[in-house]
Amino acid sequence: MTTPRTERLVLPGVLTEAEAAQTVAGIRAEQRADGAIPWFRGHHLDPWDHTEAAMALDAAGEHGAAARAYDWLRTHQRVDGSWYAAYDDGDADRPTDRGAETNFTAYVAVGVWHHYLATGDESFLDRMWPVVRAAIAFVLELQQPGGQIGWKREPDGTPVTDALLTGSSSIHQALRCALAIAAERDEPQPDWELATGALAHAIRHHPERFLDKSRYSMDWYYPVLAGAVTGAAAKARIAERWDDFVVPGLGVRCVSPNPWVTGGESCELALALWAAGESDRALDVLKSITHLRADGGMYWTGYVFDDDAIWPRERTTWTAGSLLLAVAALGGDEPTCTVFAPDRLPTGLPPDCCGVR
Repeated sequence: MTTPRTERLVLPGVLTEAEAAQTVAGIRAEQRADGAIPWFRGHHLDPWDHTEAAMALDAAGEHGAAARAYDWLRTHQRVDGSWYAAYDDGDADRPTDRGAETNFTAYVAVGVWHHYLATGDESFLDRMWPVVRAAIAFVLELQQPGGQIGWKREPDGTPVTDALLTGSSSIHQALRCALAIAAERDEPQPDWELATGALAHAIRHHPERFLDKSRYSMDWYYPVLAGAVTGAAAKARIAERWDDFVVPGLGVRCVSPNPWVTGGESCELALALWAAGESDRALDVLKSITHLRADGGMYWTGYVFDDDAIWPRERTTWTAGSLLLAVAALGGDEPTCTVFAPDRLPTGLPPDCCGVR
């Protein structure tokens, strides 16, 4: 049995301890008995958001609940190492999207490393290491000669070689966590190092290798959040489109110029700002979305400010989870800081080692 550590999730102007406990309880209430964490009961589950919510539970000290979430991934991993893109309320017998997305599959490595750092549970790492290896193998089968990662396989197995900047950035973070796990187990993975270096090079220097999704705020901040763009380059990237996406006092637009701010994107931007060394601005962003807090401690997905309307009328586990993780990082929670800090994970080999230009 684990004891919640909601006192670690107190952030003045964002969360009190009572509010943090209520939010954690809200996520727990949506978790199924088999460990699956859907967006909310009656909606679907996807592996990425399931993992994000599990990480938030670990940040709150709910390690038993988080472990059950990872066991769900372990027992529902497909033979090829992937998961379906979506399941009907976490029911593996009823996938609602039979495609397999690479960033959804890779993210298990981030969650597994985060859980191990939070618990020190070596038996957990033993159980999950084969899961991580199979997931990374699936993902790297879709890496292109330029380093970018094709974003999915169709239900019939056909690879989609087009790459998404946000998805590939998330995979970059996942590969670095996978390398950390491999190092912990003293099982070097030089092919993963090469792949990580090639991917980082593509993200930093070759935007033309990715589909143009520049209207989406995630493509703006995710290379920073995922540790691919760092230092002065990270600050410059954030500054370049700040006015396009940030609505003072309300949060971050999901898509520019739509008058819709979303909690998930706002919390992720806060994490990116923290990773770039701008904690004060991160705090301001988190304060700006307190208006999205709903009864029961969960958070509305978004708000259309031209119409003064909550939309959609959903209180998603991943929105609440992203808020708790951002608060945990700003509060100095060591496992959360380690998986999101740009300098605390292994880096890949430089591109000249792998023939990438």
